[in-house]
Amino acid sequence: MQDYDLILASASPRRTEILCQIGVRHQIVPADIDETPNADECAIEYVQRMALEKAQHVISAHSDTTPVLGADTCVVCGSKIFGKPRNQNEAMKMLEALSGKSHWVHTAVAIGNKHNCSVAMSTTEVVFRKLTKRECLNYWATGEPFDKAGGYAIQGYGAVFVKSIVGSFSGVVGLPIEQTSVLLKKFGVAIWDRTRVT
Repeated sequence: MQDYDLILASASPRRTEILCQIGVRHQIVPADIDETPNADECAIEYVQRMALEKAQHVISAHSDTTPVLGADTCVVCGSKIFGKPRNQNEAMKMLEALSGKSHWVHTAVAIGNKHNCSVAMSTTEVVFRKLTKRECLNYWATGEPFDKAGGYAIQGYGAVFVKSIVGSFSGVVGLPIEQTSVLLKKFGVAIWDRTRVT
């Protein structure tokens, strides 16, 4: 008998932590796909496509019927889509653009198997206080911004930049619990540690 009920198509430690938080037994199988946005693709279309493609990539490589979860997150400020900064210069530009403004964090979740797949969306408004250049440089030095959409982690050191949030905190982290739990139920994946359920 296998010791997992779900395959996570992501190497993100944040998504693993959230699945552990709600007691989902899972195996990690990262999806190696091209994450380049299509021309004229809006942010919501982009994250939905990415989540779906990640899930389908792993589904196609597995012979069993275990559900697969793919997810993707992006940050939008004005008309700009921010992914993960590739270097310090990109991170500084992202943080400068977010400073003193509100932005939107879109996260899509896709769960499916060889028979069907469903996608759900989470959109959250985050407002940053005004940031100084020194703060941004010091934040880069922590190493935290490198693999985070928008160049910050709301659950980490980047929390000090956040003035307010309207929406899903877990969605900003990378996996919205409400939408994810609905999809997990749809595909028969148990939540919570079943050894504690009587």
